[in-house]
Amino acid sequence: MALIELRKISKAYGSVPALRELDLTVPEGCLYGLLGPNGAGKTTAMRILATLLAPDSGSVIVGGVDGLVQPREVRQLMGYVAQEVAIDKILSGRELLQLQGDLYHLPRNDRDSRIADLIDRLAMGDWIDRRCGTYSGGMRRRLDLAAGLLHRPRLLVLDEPTVGLDIESRSAIWQLLRQLVDEGTTVLLSSHYLEEVEALADQLAIIDAGRVIAEGSPDQLKQRLGGDRVTLRIREFSNADEASQVRALLDPLDGVRQVVVNRSQGFSLNLVIEGGAVIDQLRQTLEAAGLPVFALAQSRPSLDDVYLQATGRTLMDAELAIAGQRDVKQEKRQSMR
Repeated sequence: MALIELRKISKAYGSVPALRELDLTVPEGCLYGLLGPNGAGKTTAMRILATLLAPDSGSVIVGGVDGLVQPREVRQLMGYVAQEVAIDKILSGRELLQLQGDLYHLPRNDRDSRIADLIDRLAMGDWIDRRCGTYSGGMRRRLDLAAGLLHRPRLLVLDEPTVGLDIESRSAIWQLLRQLVDEGTTVLLSSHYLEEVEALADQLAIIDAGRVIAEGSPDQLKQRLGGDRVTLRIREFSNADEASQVRALLDPLDGVRQVVVNRSQGFSLNLVIEGGAVIDQLRQTLEAAGLPVFALAQSRPSLDDVYLQATGRTLMDAELAIAGQRDVKQEKRQSMR
């Protein structure tokens, strides 16, 4: 049964589209990952789901409730932990959780027992009675997560929950999320960390430029690719003409299923191959053409390969491209002042 159904969701900020008819279905009782670069539309989708932002068009159904018609009922079903942590610096962590419980009208005994349980689960006992203003980033994130779980929501929505965290805090959060799913909570988690989504997600959707471009379990998505991945560099820094020449040589070979030129990494080539003899054929073909091999690496498919096949670029390439666009916009704003 689907707990979340987003249908044809579109949202633009002025002339800049954030979501383009995005469709997303999340089954109940799983950890569902949203993978994509910063700027892909993940946060916008989550804010619309949490009824904090209205879409320009489309529908939002959570647990059979129309989020655009009955937003208060949808909020009662979920806990939402935003990307930016905002907590009172004067209160202690325990006082902040007590306030959160009172806002949910929890009976005092029930509230306090839930707080004690979350303190234990998230290993917050050593610092929970200190003022929040003294907390590190990892402490603040764990407290924020506890606040989102205090009312025991049916759905937990997490936007980039482990960005910039230390290993200890990330491990504590990962462990809790696995426990929550085992207990029946549905978790929707956005991330641009490949290893995080691969380690935690039962199902995932890859978002790029405001659309879902691939979805399924991590294993299903990788199995659809088939074959091994090969990264090939003719030189440390090649050029477009040479990369095109190499692609034309390798594309017709038996066992080579796909050749993609990776422009952002010195015009290296990413190949999908099948068969144990293909690597020898690659070397012989390049040697016959008088082309050197600077580096060659072979591996099993990864989620980054899934992203590469769907978009023609790696997730890191996408991050760099979006960061570059932001820098250009910032320079334009500064030049207009």
